[in-house]
Amino acid sequence: MGVERVSNRISQRELENYLWGAAVILRGLIDAGDYKQYIFPLVFLKRISDVYDEEHAAALATYGDDELADLPENHRFAIPNGCHWDDVRSVTENIGATVLRAMRAIESANPDTLPGVFGDGDWGNKNLLPDATLADLIEHFSTQTLSIANLPEDELGNGYEYLIKKFADDSGHTAQEFYTNRTLVRLMTLMLEPEPGESVYDPTCGTGGMLISAAAEVKRQGKEWRNLRLYGQELNYGTSAIARMNLFLHGIADGQIAHGDTLSRPAFLNSKGGLQTFDVILANPPYSIKAWNRETFAKDPFGRNMWGVPPQGRADYAFFQHIAKSLDLETGRAAILFPHGVLFRREEAALREALVKSDLIECVLGLGAGLFYNSPMEAVVVTLRATKPAEHKGKVLFVNAVNEVAREQAQSFLRDSHQEKILGAYRGFADLDEFAAVATLEDIGGKNYSLAIPLYVAEARGADAGEQIDVGDAVTDWRTAADAADSAVANAIALMQAEVTP
Repeated sequence: MGVERVSNRISQRELENYLWGAAVILRGLIDAGDYKQYIFPLVFLKRISDVYDEEHAAALATYGDDELADLPENHRFAIPNGCHWDDVRSVTENIGATVLRAMRAIESANPDTLPGVFGDGDWGNKNLLPDATLADLIEHFSTQTLSIANLPEDELGNGYEYLIKKFADDSGHTAQEFYTNRTLVRLMTLMLEPEPGESVYDPTCGTGGMLISAAAEVKRQGKEWRNLRLYGQELNYGTSAIARMNLFLHGIADGQIAHGDTLSRPAFLNSKGGLQTFDVILANPPYSIKAWNRETFAKDPFGRNMWGVPPQGRADYAFFQHIAKSLDLETGRAAILFPHGVLFRREEAALREALVKSDLIECVLGLGAGLFYNSPMEAVVVTLRATKPAEHKGKVLFVNAVNEVAREQAQSFLRDSHQEKILGAYRGFADLDEFAAVATLEDIGGKNYSLAIPLYVAEARGADAGEQIDVGDAVTDWRTAADAADSAVANAIALMQAEVTP
């Protein structure tokens, strides 16, 4: 038996080829951005069918009776008659309709765990997915047995992550809505140090990568990770379904993923109808979205407009305030990935001033280009902490890690050495020449409450830097100077008015 098990184990390379092979079957038939709606649900159906068979075999070996082996207590998920992978595979006509019926029946049979988990793919559309294509897909997935013995949870979860990234690569810039650079996610997780038993929340969770990263980091440290309480909300229905599948396939049974608009209808509320609060918040909100309900936010029943109402063209500070309001007052800390504009844009000046004065900001970390998925933009991570250590109160750490990035095969990422250097500066909370600086709230107020990193941390320059100009930095400096000029003019006018007032 031992030899047989080893021979059936699926290597990571085999798994990746197996998963991507399904996308190859669909290529040219449907848009690359839609692959995930069909491939992820089929993988999940195959996995739960094969695990059901594995559980059945183990129970049969124990009890020696088929009926006893089928009892619900011997299975993680119920699979109704006619809904197993083998049942779907045996059908030759109207395959899409059969797949959909099986998926909906499984969701109904597992009301506490699986409602809506298979998403909303258009399985009955034969123009999109003819029977021949679906038959090819099902036969392709039938070539491997996705039991836990062949493919432990971590390994299948890694395969899912691989597929998510491949789909992001294939579908272009729109992938940012459901994929965040995983090396950056790990850095953000390490900064917040989630602990066993804590609650972890992502208000715009995409495919759940940040929540999974929190669990993975606690597990990597040899601590109890299964009692982490994971919560996520995602606007896109299909993506929220993938997040739920992703958590299950990583062995996370108790994660709560809600579908819906976090700004207009937050899903997680406390017993009094207010926002639920969390120990750890990891987030990469959609940046500068214009189609949001500003009018409703202006009279927000949850009090999330405490710093003011953001401009219609940019919802960034709406998400910012939602996250701040969702922090546990004692233990809450957050790491949020934003574009640099939130640090200095003029139309958000009043909001930014209120943010600074709240003394929630712990660190403003500037990162290199390309860490926003399929985008050349430079990223910034802002960390918030509800209860700062006494020595950090009234202070903000600025870190300029723009050069701490690697780029290979057109992808940017953070090496372990980059993460260690950044974490060292973050945990040290002290001035480091050309890399980090601590500013008081008074210092920031003196700079018109701009959080633009070059105002606080000098740029590290090479010997020939005098001949080179970074366009992004130049724009930042220009905007900062413009803000300072506006402030100077306003002060001058105020002084003139004071002089002529009797």
